[in-house]
Amino acid sequence: LQEGAEKLAHPGQEPIHLPEGKQQAEDQLNLVREQALRNARAARDAEQRKNDLVVYLAHDLKTPLTSVIGYLTLLRDEPQLSPQLRARYTGVALEKAERLEDLVNEFFDITRFSLTHLELECRTEDLKRMLEQMCSEFAPVLQQKDMSCALALADDLTAICDADKMARVFDNLLNNALHYGYPGTAIQVEGRRQGQTIVLTFQNAGRTIPPEKLSRMFEQFFRLDTSRSTGTGNAGLGLAIAKEIVEAHGGTITARSAEEQIIFTVTLPAARNS
Repeated sequence: LQEGAEKLAHPGQEPIHLPEGKQQAEDQLNLVREQALRNARAARDAEQRKNDLVVYLAHDLKTPLTSVIGYLTLLRDEPQLSPQLRARYTGVALEKAERLEDLVNEFFDITRFSLTHLELECRTEDLKRMLEQMCSEFAPVLQQKDMSCALALADDLTAICDADKMARVFDNLLNNALHYGYPGTAIQVEGRRQGQTIVLTFQNAGRTIPPEKLSRMFEQFFRLDTSRSTGTGNAGLGLAIAKEIVEAHGGTITARSAEEQIIFTVTLPAARNS
């Protein structure tokens, strides 16, 4: 047993073997060994994805920064520019500066996710009112993509939750639907109560997500769109953080996709007095 415990402290690929008559203990030690190996592989994979992502983001910082410097230099060195060109160059510089801000925020997200411990400050919240407000705030950016938000929310959607963190979950799901939804479509947000559980769904029309990607969407640093040339690429933390927050509330979050529809389902314990 001592030898088996020592091997378990530094698990390898070879199974642990104990003397005859210790089969049950051997099986249990090997189960723990296999789980430890799986955890180690998952940790290495997550660390590699994070390192790759940092390299990508560092590379991506250069392009908008070069554009900002270039257009600001033109504005400084060409005082005779027409008002139209000046407005155009200023607009491009602002757009690229905003992209820089997004990338810097992604770096902060990586750090916060790695270093902070999730602590909840819960109180009674009306999720219907929260979702109505958030969808209203999303209206301008949805309009830019010719999209809208359609709500079908029951009245009794009261939960005990951390409002700020739950708002982050909803923000991530709405942003995901915005980025990957087809223009000219509506994001369907529905909410109902089933016994002591609140069930919320976020559905949008978009390219069907393959099963192999769907199963990894809640992994840390996994990006559905791996292209670095698009503005929709992000740190791959939004859904991982959403999952951590929802599960910390005693709920679940799942995703499914078929026939050019993407549906996220969030379940949360309902407030008992609602």
